[in-house]
Amino acid sequence: MLARVLTAALAGLSARPITVEVDLARGLPAFHLVGLPDGTVRESRERVLAALANSGFDAPLRRITVNLAPADEPKSGSGLDLPIALAILCASGAVQPPVGDAPPLAAIGELSLDGRVCSVRGVLPAAAALKAAGAREFLVPSGNAGEAALVDGLRSVPVRSLRAAVDHLTGLVPVRPAAVPARRPAGREGGGGWSEVRGQAGPRRALEIAAAGGHNVLLIGPPGAGKTFLARRFPAILPPLLPGQALEVTAIHSAWGRLTPARPLIHVAPFRAPHHTISAAGLLGGGHPPRPGEVTLAHRGVLFLDELTEFRRDALEGLRQPIEEGELVIGRAQGRHRYPARFIFLGATNPCPCGYWGEPLRPCLCQPAARERYRGRLSGPLVDRIDLHVRVRPVPFAELVTTDRGESAAAVRARVGAARRLQRSRSATELLNARLDGNGTHRWCALSPECRRLLESAHERLGLSARAHVRVLRVARTIADLEGAREIAPVHLAEAIQYRLLDRAVREGQEALI
Repeated sequence: MLARVLTAALAGLSARPITVEVDLARGLPAFHLVGLPDGTVRESRERVLAALANSGFDAPLRRITVNLAPADEPKSGSGLDLPIALAILCASGAVQPPVGDAPPLAAIGELSLDGRVCSVRGVLPAAAALKAAGAREFLVPSGNAGEAALVDGLRSVPVRSLRAAVDHLTGLVPVRPAAVPARRPAGREGGGGWSEVRGQAGPRRALEIAAAGGHNVLLIGPPGAGKTFLARRFPAILPPLLPGQALEVTAIHSAWGRLTPARPLIHVAPFRAPHHTISAAGLLGGGHPPRPGEVTLAHRGVLFLDELTEFRRDALEGLRQPIEEGELVIGRAQGRHRYPARFIFLGATNPCPCGYWGEPLRPCLCQPAARERYRGRLSGPLVDRIDLHVRVRPVPFAELVTTDRGESAAAVRARVGAARRLQRSRSATELLNARLDGNGTHRWCALSPECRRLLESAHERLGLSARAHVRVLRVARTIADLEGAREIAPVHLAEAIQYRLLDRAVREGQEALI
């Protein structure tokens, strides 16, 4: 008596199909689990047997052998409980398994001792993998039904208990497939209060440019100037994710186990703001087995690092690859894992240890050597990868107490959305200006003779690196897109150059602002 049930197990952020094979043989009652299971999977024996008994089923008094194929790949997670239980019931005759060319029986879920089916992480990538393997119906925990329904062509059947799953398969009490989650109207999520920002015309403008082109920003200013206030309201001006991007982000958060039944689809840009005590593995990803870090959870959204100079040096230096390439590769003896990490980097820092270097109304108490050591906590290669260096000044009293509300997030978001649509119309891969490759930069950031002379002067005066040169061009292209201009004008290029604040400070022999 042999039965098979299809399921899936996570491998990084994706899932691979697993075939649960159960053989009931004559002999003394026993339960053997093979196929490189980890501790969690080995413990499923106790959960499955208790769930069968408490759901009204008798465990077969046979020699039960459960094989998890392919047998040469490690298996982990508690989602194999339900398919193992169903495979045992199929082998014992309590459930009629698919025959002939019928699509395979597919299921996933953790079993509690009383037979309830509990939610597990990674159901969305598992559903995609099982559909590719030929499944047409997928039994999932009721708490995961919404995310599984996002996969077209696969019926997501929510089951609350092992008994409910059996009743559905036998036709006694069929369960209606879950509906595809609807997208919420734009503006209900993703942060608010952009109109609460008082003054700060320069930083507001820089953040609008960053949102339109996907550029990285470093906010530099004294304590209480509003750096964190600005950063935490930045998501309010970001447009909703495109359908493909929403599915991509949802799959990442599904694998992490962060989805809820009330929110099975993420359609707003993620905003991640880890504390400066986070480890390099927590920020970038790692561990055993490797798991994604904050940079991957911020994919298609924003990664905000407040008090940037207080983060560990190895964590900050590890940001170079994801900022530059939009992905992170973690190598282990068992293999290499690629995690997407295409985010807008947003950093905030003080200009010096006391925080008041360069402020006219409050003297700085730091020695020049202390300021230089503080500046040295951020390496040149990391700063070079940040497109806009923005000085944030304290808000004057008159602007702080005004009752006039600033420009609404909806108005700014509309301009940002228009600029992004213009960029997508130029690129078949939907890349924003910050991610243009060499050919794209050469084609869409062409300069007039007047602009060339202006940029040449900036090179001589600021000593821009090749990377900074390219980033200035991309920022200028975004500024032109915000105005709907076909060509980059000198005024666009001049604004982009003035955002290279730290390059200017170092080149002109001034003490660095940070």
